[in-house]
Amino acid sequence: MTTTAQAAPAPARTARGPWARSRGPLLALLLLVVSGVVLGALQSGEQHGRLDPRSADRTGSRALSQLLAAQGVSTQVVTTSEEAAAAAGPGTTLLVTDPDVLTPDQLTGLHTATSHTPGRTVLLAPGAAPLETFAPGVRVKSPAGVSVRPPSCALPEARRAGSVLLGGLRYVTDVTGADRCYPGGGRPSLLRLPAPGSARDTVLLGSADLLYNHHLAEHGNASLALQLLGTHKHLIWYLPSVSDPSSAQDDQPGFFGLIPSGWRWALLQLVLAAVFTALWRARRLGPLVAEKLPVTVPAAETTEGHARLYEQANARDRAADVLRSATRTRLAPLLGVSSAHAHTADILLPAVHAHLASAPGAGADLPVLLFGTAPADDKALVHLADQLDALESSIVSQERHAPREHPDR
Repeated sequence: MTTTAQAAPAPARTARGPWARSRGPLLALLLLVVSGVVLGALQSGEQHGRLDPRSADRTGSRALSQLLAAQGVSTQVVTTSEEAAAAAGPGTTLLVTDPDVLTPDQLTGLHTATSHTPGRTVLLAPGAAPLETFAPGVRVKSPAGVSVRPPSCALPEARRAGSVLLGGLRYVTDVTGADRCYPGGGRPSLLRLPAPGSARDTVLLGSADLLYNHHLAEHGNASLALQLLGTHKHLIWYLPSVSDPSSAQDDQPGFFGLIPSGWRWALLQLVLAAVFTALWRARRLGPLVAEKLPVTVPAAETTEGHARLYEQANARDRAADVLRSATRTRLAPLLGVSSAHAHTADILLPAVHAHLASAPGAGADLPVLLFGTAPADDKALVHLADQLDALESSIVSQERHAPREHPDR
């Protein structure tokens, strides 16, 4: 006696979902995003930009700020012209890192607030507009290359510092008593204008390279920077920015002022073109074109679909026309009428009368039945369908029972 061992069922394979397939890449992407956010948060307090006394970057000035603090000079960082004007009181040094960014109103307000207070104003690479406000009579010349230059002047700060890294813009003036130092091509890149009376003196530097962290320890850069900015015990370090609310000018053109003249006519033409395009695309495209269905639909479903559409639209006239037309099309070949004349009453009706002549009373309502008007309600439509079906059944039955002639043998 032998027994058949049943095979152990194979373990069913479980399909891996989308999460299981993409879990690894998503976790790696999440780790990368979190790492970037953490690094950005850790370094956000260390990077402040060019010439920022809080920045330890190569082009920052944190090293100079620390040296000034070691000598007892406090540094106050401001970012708006109002803050700079309010902080630059008597006995302070005002450093403007980018004076060309300031608007005429900002320059005028800042100069008005500081012109009659003792102290010093240091401008880094000022252009024509700042010079017109802070140093009238000084003209700016084309820049020279930044390189190590000797002082070549009698200014005590420059003579003690010796050669420094300077260059950039050069300045020319006829002011008596001005100190012209570190010339390039015969024109100074450091110009100190004396203070009228007890007011501020003004120092113009053609470039700011000697204030950078990575250049401060070279040559006499640190000595000159400390002497120029550490003359007074309080330093106002002004970092101008275009985001300063006071930099907005009232005479700035609006949005429509920036668009060239004639834009209204161009806009009108575009609107007219859009209207004509809409009219062109919305025109009738002609009668519908019959196309073959992409799939085979059972006739019963098509009939039911048409019937529901006719019912929803209360289209009894259209339904009656379809029923009569289909009946006439099917009866024509049974009556010997060509398909071209299947819907011609003068030809089809006599043929129907001839086939139904043997039935008493038959054919009395054939014109109304086959070519009549629309039914008044749904009940009349159903009655019409029954009558058409009965007429077709009668003719088909006669055709089946009609005697057939056999050829002579």
